[in-house]
Amino acid sequence: MSKEKQVLSVPPSVQGVDRNLDTSLHPEAIDVRNLSFYYGDLQVLYDISLRVPERSVTALIGPSGCGKSTFLRTLNRMNDLIDGTRCTGECLVEGQNIMSPDVDVVLLRKHVGMVFQKSTPFPKSIFDNVAYGPRVAGERTRSVLNDLVESCLRKAALWDEVSDRLHTPAMALSGGQQQRLCIARTLATAPKIILMDEPASALDPASTDRIENLIGELCANYTIVIVTHNMQQASRVSHQTAFFFKGRLIEVGPTMKIFTSPTQKQTEDYITGRFG
Repeated sequence: MSKEKQVLSVPPSVQGVDRNLDTSLHPEAIDVRNLSFYYGDLQVLYDISLRVPERSVTALIGPSGCGKSTFLRTLNRMNDLIDGTRCTGECLVEGQNIMSPDVDVVLLRKHVGMVFQKSTPFPKSIFDNVAYGPRVAGERTRSVLNDLVESCLRKAALWDEVSDRLHTPAMALSGGQQQRLCIARTLATAPKIILMDEPASALDPASTDRIENLIGELCANYTIVIVTHNMQQASRVSHQTAFFFKGRLIEVGPTMKIFTSPTQKQTEDYITGRFG
């Protein structure tokens, strides 16, 4: 394949995401080495090695069932909640192998937060949703909680919309607002890494645009790994892109390169819509 051939017209990145950023100069927040994953006897991930730079956005793309969401959940050991699963290899988060049996998974999930495909607000007020994690951790000082809730809602670009109704039910918010509330709730536990599993797939275009711009703002201070089926979204929000197929990592590289001159024909076929 000619390296000069552009295979996809790449839209402008969202504000805050510089796709020309040389993330190779960033220290790695996550370093996955030869990771394989099994549901019982069924192997679904094969020998994955992937470096995720600090304070950047990495997009995981690939057809349904290729293993990208399973891989995402290995990064904070959410798969441990499923009986009969096992993982081999290493996953270093800021230098510590989180696959070690002595790792405190509760602390890990505080450090590596997660936002799911379907917004999952608790049946509590907006305020209590954001304050939930800090309260579980022992914080009881009202002024501290007030400041923290406001700060996280501002970071999630939601404060101006809800500041006058913090004690109303979170379930009354729109779908896009609920997803931003879930992001604020994740931020309240002070993670350094945020995992996002198709965070905008159930949202309308305007809400999707807000989530994408929020990702662009958050990556200045957080490391973000996002699973998406939307090729345009992946190209807009990420610094690097990793293409998965049938449980294998086929190609990873700077987003502009993956979308304009991939080295693997499988990658080109997928991003141009020939399959998937």
